[in-house]
Amino acid sequence: MTTLRIAGTLVLAQAASLALNAGAALGADLPQTMKAAAIDRTGGPEVITLHTLPVPKPAADEVVIAIDTAGVASWDVYLRTHPQAIKHSAFPLVLGTDGAGTVAAVGEKVKRFKVGDQVYSYSWDNPHGGFYAEYVAVPAERVGHVPQGLTLQQAGAVATTGLTAIQGIDDALRLKAGDTLIIHGASGGVGSLALQFAKLRGVKVLATASGEDGLTFVKGLGADAVVDGRKGNILAAARAVAPAGVDAVLAFAGGDSLERCVEALRAGGRIAYPYGVKPDPRPRDDTAAVIRYNAVPGPQEFERLNRAIEAAKLRVPIEAEFPLAQADKAQERVEAGHILGKIVLRIR
Repeated sequence: MTTLRIAGTLVLAQAASLALNAGAALGADLPQTMKAAAIDRTGGPEVITLHTLPVPKPAADEVVIAIDTAGVASWDVYLRTHPQAIKHSAFPLVLGTDGAGTVAAVGEKVKRFKVGDQVYSYSWDNPHGGFYAEYVAVPAERVGHVPQGLTLQQAGAVATTGLTAIQGIDDALRLKAGDTLIIHGASGGVGSLALQFAKLRGVKVLATASGEDGLTFVKGLGADAVVDGRKGNILAAARAVAPAGVDAVLAFAGGDSLERCVEALRAGGRIAYPYGVKPDPRPRDDTAAVIRYNAVPGPQEFERLNRAIEAAKLRVPIEAEFPLAQADKAQERVEAGHILGKIVLRIR
């Protein structure tokens, strides 16, 4: 019995040693520290500074991504000023909800990815901090393989925006071929993708944008009709597209101009908008549904997004890119507004 217990103990010890060595090998090539753009307090863009922080190690169900490009958006600005809105908000807080790069390490339970894979990810309230960094550890279920036809720079711009766009078209509004749609705020990071996905689904689109450059931009992305959301007659433009009223409105901007879009709905029409659009649109008495939604990441969600990206031969407009050390300048540009497409950080 004593011999059996000793043998059993040795086997367990060897197994534990192998597990530790396997776990160590997963991150053996990772550096100990990395550069990251983080905040130590709330405030203006100037509170975003370059930090040297530990490189995160993956839990069993996580991957570590060596980030090439990270997206910069209005929700990042919001978290800079309202970090209490997320659970994992300890300072120093690395900002950024999405990005793309190469898998640098994987947890032992991860099966869908291997070191060297090109991936992109959206992870709101990420447990290990955000994507304004050289490395990020992310739950594997929030990661997708980069679709064919996209560079890492383009993929870094579309994880959050792409999921928000396709889920607004397919899930919130359930649009089908022949439907008519107003995309309000069609020139931004989400709207410019939603426009292309709507056309992929066979939807007739009236796109709102501001300025001649904005109108030219959305027309070039495939809009059937365009109107200046600030100065144009939205109702008249909608009636020209759909005399009885449009079937749906997908809103990425709020305010009085959104209320004019709502007026253009047919009886029983639907409105969808992601969280963050303020103020909330006011439905008419005959509006069928007002749907507020959040983008949801997941393996099936990324697979569907990839299929749509490849089928649409998606164009990913990037207005400007900034180096990691100028993350503050990138957020200043976001706050300035009138962005045709997306702002990104190039990390590598």
